[in-house]
Amino acid sequence: MATVFRPRTLVLFVGDILFFVAALFVTLFLRTGELPTEEIFMLHLRPFAILFAVWVVVFFIAGLYESRSIILARRALSSTLLVAQTFNVVIAAVFFYLPLFAIAPKTILFIYLFVSFLLILFWRAVLFPRLGIQKPEPALVVGGRAEVLELAEALAHAPMAPARIAEIIKPGSSPLKARVEEALHKHQARFIIADFGDKEVSSAFPEMYNFMSRGVRFFDALTLYEEVFGRIPLSILNDQWFARNMSRSAHVLYDSVKRLMDITIALPAALLSLVFYPFIILAIKLNDGGPAIISMPRVGEGGHVFNFYKFRSMSGNDKGIYGQDGNSKLHVTRVGKFLRISRLDEIPQLWNLLRGDLSCVGPRPEVPTLVRLYEKEIPYYGVRHLIKPGLSGWAQLYHDNHPHHGSDVGATREKLSYDLYYLKHRSLTLDLVIILKTIKKLLTRSGV
Repeated sequence: MATVFRPRTLVLFVGDILFFVAALFVTLFLRTGELPTEEIFMLHLRPFAILFAVWVVVFFIAGLYESRSIILARRALSSTLLVAQTFNVVIAAVFFYLPLFAIAPKTILFIYLFVSFLLILFWRAVLFPRLGIQKPEPALVVGGRAEVLELAEALAHAPMAPARIAEIIKPGSSPLKARVEEALHKHQARFIIADFGDKEVSSAFPEMYNFMSRGVRFFDALTLYEEVFGRIPLSILNDQWFARNMSRSAHVLYDSVKRLMDITIALPAALLSLVFYPFIILAIKLNDGGPAIISMPRVGEGGHVFNFYKFRSMSGNDKGIYGQDGNSKLHVTRVGKFLRISRLDEIPQLWNLLRGDLSCVGPRPEVPTLVRLYEKEIPYYGVRHLIKPGLSGWAQLYHDNHPHHGSDVGATREKLSYDLYYLKHRSLTLDLVIILKTIKKLLTRSGV
């Protein structure tokens, strides 16, 4: 259903640009108390046009053009827009300090922040849903597995979705084709979202493709699930799936370029971070006199165990190994609390990055004892070790139920579905998106 989303993304993009321009016009009017002349407006529009291009990138990083942002509930729209536009105004303030333009619109930037926020919010929350392109088409869901029902539930409660779930048809005793045909006629459905991984559903569908002559479009439910939720349904995993999607030969060039990118980022960052070492080490020493840098075993690429470095934030070094109840006999120190909040405790991991233990992007490394447990409890868990672990990753951005200390098989199983999504879709473009979104999360203190 990706082709259904693309027109919406394009319309959002064009609308955002138009409302950026409209906000500039309104801001100039509010600043001067009169309609801006063409000369004044163009004088401001030329430099702002450069900023508009940058601001669209900020919107992209904020997730405002993603399929899941468009079709899922928009509860966080206003807060996300406000954060994005605040960043945009800060970028503009820095931009206008450059002596390249005949204007230095310091005052109007503050006015523009509120005007643009209100206009973009009005555009996205009020106007966009009322456009003809946004009118949802009736759709049938054919299947009964948990992931299919979860997808149907999400689409049913998403006002921005391109499809309106008219009926869910589960496999049963009566012929599937007859029930689908009856529902098509009853609801005048345009889409059929089918679970082709269900044997009963897939065996019945060769008889149903004549519905395409009526303008009905078919979509694979689990492919759509993957696109909407950003994770792989674990129910579809089998040897054939891994043979199709986990080929390493297809990523040889990517792996080489990614390693070069890791070094390019890590080397200057590691050297610059040396400035912080004396202050952090002194603070830790003054706090309790213990060692400043500790190492903890972690499982890396190919199951290789490596030493994972951090500034010590606890009263000792328990090697990062916690009991089954998730508790440790150690406690976070006063300095350690600050280091964790600021993420400064992770600075030594830049040397892991340089050594090749880690990559900038990948699944987060786990302790060996938990890896052994999860490999017994979770099928295909070891597949995440086909690539290097990362400082940040797809799961860190989108998995809300992170397992914290100790074993949590349920949360880790769900986390694996995000890791597998990254393994399947990994590319330099996706890595760049993850890096930029990680920076955004760190700056907004929403955690990674």
